[in-house]
Amino acid sequence: MLTQENDVEIHALHARGWNQSAISRHTGRDRKTVRKYVAAGGAAVGRPRAASCVEPWRAYITARFVDDPHLPAVTLFDELTDAGFDRSYPTLVRELRRTSLRPVCLVCQQRRGNAPTTEIDHPPGEEIQWDWLELPTTPWGQPAYLLVGALSHSGRFRAVFCEQMTFGHLAGALHEILLGVGGSARVWRVDRMATAVIPDTDRLNPQFAQMAKHYGTDVAICPPHRPQRKGVVEAAIKFIAGRWWRTARVGSMLEAQQSLDAFTVGVSDRRGRDGSTVGAVGDLEPLRALPALAFPAEIVVERVCSRSALVTFETNHYSVPAGYASQPLTFRARVGDPDLRIVTATGITVATHRRAPAGAQQTIRTSAHAAQLEKAVLDAFTTRTSCRRKTNRPPGDHALAELAKLHGHTEAVTPVVSLTDYAKLAEVAC
Repeated sequence: MLTQENDVEIHALHARGWNQSAISRHTGRDRKTVRKYVAAGGAAVGRPRAASCVEPWRAYITARFVDDPHLPAVTLFDELTDAGFDRSYPTLVRELRRTSLRPVCLVCQQRRGNAPTTEIDHPPGEEIQWDWLELPTTPWGQPAYLLVGALSHSGRFRAVFCEQMTFGHLAGALHEILLGVGGSARVWRVDRMATAVIPDTDRLNPQFAQMAKHYGTDVAICPPHRPQRKGVVEAAIKFIAGRWWRTARVGSMLEAQQSLDAFTVGVSDRRGRDGSTVGAVGDLEPLRALPALAFPAEIVVERVCSRSALVTFETNHYSVPAGYASQPLTFRARVGDPDLRIVTATGITVATHRRAPAGAQQTIRTSAHAAQLEKAVLDAFTTRTSCRRKTNRPPGDHALAELAKLHGHTEAVTPVVSLTDYAKLAEVAC
């Protein structure tokens, strides 16, 4: 069984035109294994991994690492051997790394972060780095998230605003960025974002692995607590935050995206680089051609419908039937699809709309929905005041009859004779 990383590498090499024998020699895997994974295409291959052999001693190992996070593995091996552990020392070290039982010493990590670094040589077209910029406060009153992709060789970058940081938003923004830079690099470098890497592991998210195979690229994961390894995109984020976002005069997400696109072309690409400009060096990078269609990821966003039967998505407002006002609904939009669906919690589609540009702050309401809303508003219209809460309203005759049935009294209730009724009859007779 190959790891997700090996699977992605094999598909990336196959997409470049390598034959199975060359891939086998390069990866050190058997040619029949390479053939099986290439033939599987996008389908997952493999079997679930067995439980770790250190599970019976997990509680003891955890307690020892609480006592001493820097406890040598050889010392722990001696203690576990006395407790009945019958595996080898390399096996113990491997399982400690796989299960991440050893805690991270924050002080030591901070020290390592201040260690001297050196520039890394990035060949043209070799790598593109990805990261998120979170903007909790925006002029349009809603949080925004900016996906930034930067070519490691030239430093050219593009960025796309998103409403959330889900995988669907990542897939859509990533394709837009690749279109902006002119293609895809051979390697994608990411940090441990939850949409790309399974939290607390070194494993790729299965959806992200499928997307990498769709574009024919390899994926490199940054070491934990080492932001310097993706310093190109970190510098791009600082450049965006300081040179553009701080002084940008925008009132909506659409205006912000248009302003940022103009900034990256008119300001960022004109920066000097190796006797030329960033844009000129980026144009010479040998990037891979993009597929005809984006990766078909689905954007799923939960919202609560307003009293006016409108649901907000990407700052746009979409109408639904009036009966769903104030109810929770879910948006479903596939990347590259011009339409979106609004469904209930049980999966019933209540409305389908043409997807408006993100951040346009448009209101899309169909004529049928408008007529339903108008009818519901007119039916509910009244000039009466609100009901008083402290009034005397005893049970009526019908309620008393039903109560008698509940108590088992099925015989007819004898009507109460009122002398007032007799007095009225006497007056009429006279």
